[in-house]
Amino acid sequence: MSELKEFWLEPNADLSAKTICKMVDEAKPHTVLTDVKLPRVSSKVASRLEGTDILVTSNFDLLSSAKRTKTPVALEVTIGDQEDLEKISHALELNPDYLLIDCPNWKIIPLENLIAETKGRSKLLARTTSFDESRAALSTLELGADGIALTSDDTSEILKTRDLILGESENVSLSTAKISSVKPIGTGARVCVDTTEILEPGEGLLTGSSSQALFLVEGEVHPNAHVNSRPFRVNAGPVSSYVLSANGKTRYLSELSSGETVLLIDRVGRTRSVDVARIKIERRPMILVEASIGNRKITTIVQNAETVRLVTRDGSKPVSEIKPGDEVLVRSEEGGRHFGTKVADEMVIER
Repeated sequence: MSELKEFWLEPNADLSAKTICKMVDEAKPHTVLTDVKLPRVSSKVASRLEGTDILVTSNFDLLSSAKRTKTPVALEVTIGDQEDLEKISHALELNPDYLLIDCPNWKIIPLENLIAETKGRSKLLARTTSFDESRAALSTLELGADGIALTSDDTSEILKTRDLILGESENVSLSTAKISSVKPIGTGARVCVDTTEILEPGEGLLTGSSSQALFLVEGEVHPNAHVNSRPFRVNAGPVSSYVLSANGKTRYLSELSSGETVLLIDRVGRTRSVDVARIKIERRPMILVEASIGNRKITTIVQNAETVRLVTRDGSKPVSEIKPGDEVLVRSEEGGRHFGTKVADEMVIER
């Protein structure tokens, strides 16, 4: 699993303090970068003004002075050419807490060089203007930048970027459910989610017939005598099943398509966001799995195949071999959902 990335939000300097506070309340960035004086907000404040949580400066003398007083500092550097890249070595000798990098003309190559040079010495933040730029910065050279500072007033871009970063930072709480019944049923349209990544054993998607109880379906990481492993794939269930996505929201499997992101979860609840390479929907024989958490009955439907496995505390088991009494991992919650968003006090009955 990747290290926690930092999400900084840099609102337009012309916005009012009230508008910025509203953006911060909705987006919940780790840090808001602004020179507008704000009332107390839930996020840290980085500013070129003194007295905030993090001082932002491009002046090496101010950086040295702030370090002497143990003030956290983000050093702003604009990378226009190779000579600017060479300044980074000198900057690192001053031990800035953050390097806030702006690459207006070219993006990937400077980041590759900077990531290699700064890793473990200073946190590298890439200034970005969109979700796509942010995603590229966070994955460049596999390690990615330590975070991004998003300069945007587009709510959609801000929230997509937030979900990309914060979706990985929150563990999912998993419970154990006891299998009560396994019943083959007819054929149905099932969804394989093929990702651009390689899944690890015990890692997969949380899907199910009810948003209140999602089963952890493992990726196809195990070979058998009849088929090779496909460690990029999760055979997730029928088109009508729910799937957990970033920021705790659910979607229908039928809604997923290439280029979107899904949330992978492992058996201890760690998460990471990955991109969808393709969605394969085919008609296959299905199997109904019923389980219980205490007195509560929960269900899911998946393809009836040896390659489809539910995750357990210490391994996984093919659905074709699961029997009553077996225990599998699920995510359980109370309340209902409205367009994928949790509504804690809503009564919803799904059978």
